[in-house]
Amino acid sequence: MADICVLGAGAWGSALAMAQAANQTEVLLWARRPEQAAKIAKTRTASPYLTSDLTLPKNVQVTADLSETKFAKFLIVVTPAQVTREILRSLAPTGNIILCCKGIERTTGLLMPQMAKEILPEANIFVLSGPNFAVEVASGLPAAATLAAEHLANAVHLAQELATPSLRLYPSADLKGVALGGALKNVIAIAAGAVDGAGLGENARATITTRGLAEIARIASAMGAERETLMGLAGLGDLMLTCSSYRSRNYSLGVELGKGRTLNNILSERSGVSEGVETAQAGLALAAQHGVEAPIISAVSHVLSGQLSLQKAVASLMSRPSPTTELG
Repeated sequence: MADICVLGAGAWGSALAMAQAANQTEVLLWARRPEQAAKIAKTRTASPYLTSDLTLPKNVQVTADLSETKFAKFLIVVTPAQVTREILRSLAPTGNIILCCKGIERTTGLLMPQMAKEILPEANIFVLSGPNFAVEVASGLPAAATLAAEHLANAVHLAQELATPSLRLYPSADLKGVALGGALKNVIAIAAGAVDGAGLGENARATITTRGLAEIARIASAMGAERETLMGLAGLGDLMLTCSSYRSRNYSLGVELGKGRTLNNILSERSGVSEGVETAQAGLALAAQHGVEAPIISAVSHVLSGQLSLQKAVASLMSRPSPTTELG
């Protein structure tokens, strides 16, 4: 019987399973497709999501049977945001649920912890988010993340229990802020990548990243989250990493858009999920719902939907009325 079950055997799920295995605990890694589970169990790798030299430790078992997860003490959920509701519906009504999926449910506009609480009201809901590339965590390189819970004491306790020799966890009581930072930074990363792909310069990328953070902070504040959360690992830290590296699926997608490629062509070549594509429209709707101006998120949403060309999006952002202050 595994102490920890990781739901989702992509890059990040496999990396977290490997990290937790370093604590000498029994880990169960669940893959949604039986053929994927069988392949991982046979090869002991998560290729093509992770490099083939990164192998699963012996104390990581692989399954495609969701019923095997019900006895785990902790469920670490690393499934794509838009299918997470379906998977959570199949879980036991109680337990400790650690959400690592970074997105906003498009059909409802709910953040991942809000959606999880709606489905599993008796469960203890946590959110794990930070500036982490899966391959580095799987390799045992030093990393850190924020672990949020409704009550700080719960977050402190779980952060101590799930910390590994190479993954340091910082507790927080701001579930909304951590979830928003993780979700919306993907949208800003697409914009940053598009700027680089179009050759608009490093000044423009720095501007997009900084003003993007301001948009995320405004939305977070309007939703009752703490703006200070966005200055930490789950906000600024994650944003800096995701907006500056080809390892980021969202940034690299933006680069290809900036080069003039269509979204459909880019996505057809990818095996992993670029969460920012689905989150852009949901994030824009969330901003509108709370009366928050979010011009960068709006521009990304309209470019992705084909309503606006990249050139017109840039022109629209640059021609906005002069601000009265940089703050806010």
